[in-house]
Amino acid sequence: MSYLVLARKYRPRNFTEMVGQEHVVQALTNALVQQRLHHAYLFTGTRGVGKTTVSRILAKSLNCQGTDGQGGITAEPCGVCQACRDIDSGRFVDYTELDAASNRGVDEVQSLLEQAVYKPVQGRFKVFMIDEVHMLTNTAFNAMLKTLEEPPEYLKFVLATTDPQKVPVTVLSRCLQFNLRPMAPETVFEHLTKVLAQENLPAEPMALKLLARAARGSMRDALSLADQAIAFGSGQLQEATVRLMLGSVDRSHVMGLIDALARGDGAAVVAISEGLRLNGLSAASALEDMSMVLQRMAVLQAVPNAASNSDDPDQTDMLRLSQAMPADETQLLYSLCLHGRTELGLAPDEYAALTMVLLRLLAFKPKAHQVQQDQAPAAQKKTLTTAPLSSAPAQAVSPPEPERSAVYKPAIEMPGSDGSMAPIQVKNLPVRQASEPSERTAPKVLVVTEEGYFWTQTVRQLVASEAVTALVRELALQSQLIARDTDQWHLRIDSESLNQGSSRERLQAALNAAGFAVKLVVEIGKVTDSPAQRNAADLAEKQKAAEDLIHSDPMVQAMVQNFGAKIVPGTIKLIS
Repeated sequence: MSYLVLARKYRPRNFTEMVGQEHVVQALTNALVQQRLHHAYLFTGTRGVGKTTVSRILAKSLNCQGTDGQGGITAEPCGVCQACRDIDSGRFVDYTELDAASNRGVDEVQSLLEQAVYKPVQGRFKVFMIDEVHMLTNTAFNAMLKTLEEPPEYLKFVLATTDPQKVPVTVLSRCLQFNLRPMAPETVFEHLTKVLAQENLPAEPMALKLLARAARGSMRDALSLADQAIAFGSGQLQEATVRLMLGSVDRSHVMGLIDALARGDGAAVVAISEGLRLNGLSAASALEDMSMVLQRMAVLQAVPNAASNSDDPDQTDMLRLSQAMPADETQLLYSLCLHGRTELGLAPDEYAALTMVLLRLLAFKPKAHQVQQDQAPAAQKKTLTTAPLSSAPAQAVSPPEPERSAVYKPAIEMPGSDGSMAPIQVKNLPVRQASEPSERTAPKVLVVTEEGYFWTQTVRQLVASEAVTALVRELALQSQLIARDTDQWHLRIDSESLNQGSSRERLQAALNAAGFAVKLVVEIGKVTDSPAQRNAADLAEKQKAAEDLIHSDPMVQAMVQNFGAKIVPGTIKLIS
């Protein structure tokens, strides 16, 4: 006997066997029990969620004759009468299935409608089922409108489609519409567990969870993947073999990437991405898994008590990462991962695209959170930390060199010729002669404008109130207000990656909520007065003031003059 695939072998034969579509089952069951039957039904939903299955069960419910041949319309078809068995096997003369994908012309529809004038031969009702109805031509739709609106009392239409947006509204208005939802991974996991238990096949729970997640809400896809995994694993479903078959990324790689991004360690990000390439793991799967982990992290950041309500074995790592990564960076990385999946197919190398998506976070990451890559070796970094001078930030000063000072005395007074303690005559040295200039990235040239001041104050208020986050916040910070009138503001941005429709709409919505009922127009060009540039200028001014304060301090001047000390470039940091 030939093998019957799991998706066909375990296709539901009645409403009680349907899983994941309780809202549709309940509505149809009540309609059948109360005999309130519509003449046309439209079932919508993605592939493999049960549209054709529901149509066949409905046809059996309408034509079931019962085990004694005296049955009527029922919500629980017997499955053993001639009508039920013929519908299950596809031989019932009064049940017609038309595939609109291959029979989409007006001639095929007219041929079907010609049968409508004849009463049922075997059953109680004629049932015309048109699958993928959105594939019909406009002429074919028009040909069936009259019959669809006023069919004979013995005729029922059942339409199914994966794209209801393409079905004309004239057809939608004539049908009772039901939307079959994608299956939740938990529902698919439970059903796979039952099916494989009936098949007496051993399966690891994690392997079934991987299959349930890979099915993308389709029960048929889940059962087909289970068939493939059984063959791949020689009759056993183990996590390692299923992960290898699907090309899934091990959760440890995902945790390592997020941890490296939280620390701002670009070298680790590139190394892990290269490891995914060498192991042949899917870049798209990596971004998808990262999105799932980041979503859980965002929940933990917003609702810390949610950690106690989960049995996920990776919960501890997620909790640690949620505390290590700021909430705004979590949201930004989540958005980058979602949008990055669409970029993988555009790049010549999907792993290079994956690396670019991950490094994009480091490009937007605040400098204060990045790993200091320019630090000297530990042997050359031994410093003397002094107490803060007046109101200046804490600083680090190099220790005296042995060959230039035999004994180090922290006092700033030295013995005079008569044995008394005389104060040191400190010479005011030019700052740039006392130390090397700090290595700082030169900001973009700022050209101050009146509109720039207004836009900066507006954006700072939006950021402070958290009305804009992630990519929307970056769009606001990096843009320049060119012109504005009562109902339209004109912005300019120099980065095409930030000029996305969804970001513009969310920024416009935030402005409307803040009391600015305007429409945003965004162009690409050179930016000379953005909130980010003004923030950088303010920060540079404060940094220079702090450096000047340290360099001109009398104690620092004394140590430079008498002991040859130097202020290590880059060690003077502002304390926020």
